[in-house]
Amino acid sequence: MALVRIHTAPIVETLPELNTLPEAMAYYHSSEGNFDAQIYAAEKIASFAGGGVKLVHLMSDDPHIHKDMASYIASLLTAMDSKKAPIEEIMNLLKVRNAYIRNLGITTLQSYGDAIKYYIVKFLIGNDRDLRIFAINVLGDVNFAESREMLVELLEHENDINVAMTAVDYMSEIGEIKDIEVLEGVKERFDDAYVNFAVDNAIRCIRG
Repeated sequence: MALVRIHTAPIVETLPELNTLPEAMAYYHSSEGNFDAQIYAAEKIASFAGGGVKLVHLMSDDPHIHKDMASYIASLLTAMDSKKAPIEEIMNLLKVRNAYIRNLGITTLQSYGDAIKYYIVKFLIGNDRDLRIFAINVLGDVNFAESREMLVELLEHENDINVAMTAVDYMSEIGEIKDIEVLEGVKERFDDAYVNFAVDNAIRCIRG
């Protein structure tokens, strides 16, 4: 008896309508392992008010997020208007242990240009030492044209040794000859062997 070939139509998955941010978030989480479905959900999340913050959390809260998914979410964040993007939350990506996520955070921040300066200045002039150190690290990573001037201004007045040493470390990379006087002032302010060593090293690097 001859075999009869049965033709079956391909099964096409119908993507659901996602009319609210909670619906889009729920669909994203329920679609783990389905890359296309999660992309669809992420796009929907980005379209809702407050969705940008949720996208950042998807990157930071899941230690096992696939690199392709993280990259796609970062592309959605990069495409956002810098005036509406959740810049402060994206800056927090630089604190996560996952180096790939940190690098995506840096790339995303760089895409916003001058829009992130407000947040850096906000941290630099704040009372929280850890946030000042964090802002210095952001400055070193995004490489503003004004990064050096901002670090010099901070070093002229900074009284926390840990914050100052973080700035000195970056000054060894981007400092100029005219900044040596400010660095020498840091040594006088703290009068500490470790400070003296770090500043002298930065000065040597600047002089080449």
